[in-house]
Amino acid sequence: MVKEELTKRGAVGLAPGAGTTLVAPTIREHAGDALRDALLRSTLTGAASWCQLFSEPGAGSDLAGLSARAVLDGDRWIVNGQKVWSTSADHADYGLLLARTDPDASKHRGITCFVLPLQQPGIEVRPIRQMNHHSSFNEIFLTNAEIPSGSVVGEMGGGWAVALSALHHERLFGGLGRPPIGNSSGRLFDEARQEAHEHMRTYQWYPQRQGRVDLLPSALRTAGLDRNPVFRQEIARVLSMQKVSEWTAQRAASLRAADRPTGAESSIGKLATSEIARSAAQLHGTIAGVAGLLTGESAPDGGLVAEILTSFPAQSIAGGTDQIQKNIVAEKVLGLPRA
Repeated sequence: MVKEELTKRGAVGLAPGAGTTLVAPTIREHAGDALRDALLRSTLTGAASWCQLFSEPGAGSDLAGLSARAVLDGDRWIVNGQKVWSTSADHADYGLLLARTDPDASKHRGITCFVLPLQQPGIEVRPIRQMNHHSSFNEIFLTNAEIPSGSVVGEMGGGWAVALSALHHERLFGGLGRPPIGNSSGRLFDEARQEAHEHMRTYQWYPQRQGRVDLLPSALRTAGLDRNPVFRQEIARVLSMQKVSEWTAQRAASLRAADRPTGAESSIGKLATSEIARSAAQLHGTIAGVAGLLTGESAPDGGLVAEILTSFPAQSIAGGTDQIQKNIVAEKVLGLPRA
């Protein structure tokens, strides 16, 4: 892969963010040549930043029930509605938007995917305050926002297929880490590191969302419980689950590299990540005891355990809930009938 080759040579890689991991692959697969030429290069270099505009207050797990409406008016689309849980919407240049274009069609067939320019009148972005005290997500209010007529991704009424592709890529690249830049010096590398630092500020609580499995052994030693066989066995179980999940992700990456379909690997990996986060958070809470409920700088570890406990539930929701992933596995792997 290009990313791997750039990393091997210590070069500045692709720009971090949803643009490269989610939007670019989706546009490459579904958009026409004109839209690819207009957007892919600026997206991969980081000149254009992106967010995802799918979920709505009344359409989360049942995404096909969305009600944001796009109406063609001459050479532009006029969009009205509301979106929610959109990371980076407060500073993104574009949003990958799902909107209903045919209210008379079935709910899956009446949706179209668009590229929405966000820096325009008629778009209001409000940050959402989370229970872990971060504000990574936003709600977006669309009032007569405009989209050029050539900004449709895929087919008219084919937005559901585009959405499935985007969600698939989101699950595959859901694990966030600091983009590898290498140890080289110079203006280019310094700017890339600064850009990566600013980007990761939005996601600084994501390691806590995943349960901080890496901190379990040291937490056990600090608590003087490292010889307790029950705790040792539980930590070994979680670490083993994490390793198996990594192998599943590697298998999916190998299939993609061979241009073969990945099946339900992304859903299996998503479910595994949720279970790992849940188990790790429970262990952190049990090891810390009541002190794990304390927050603030004066709390043990600066309130890290409390942040883990208030962050990990998001892992089972973001990118498609656990229940949705189980349905995918049931239908694609087990061959069970649709519920």
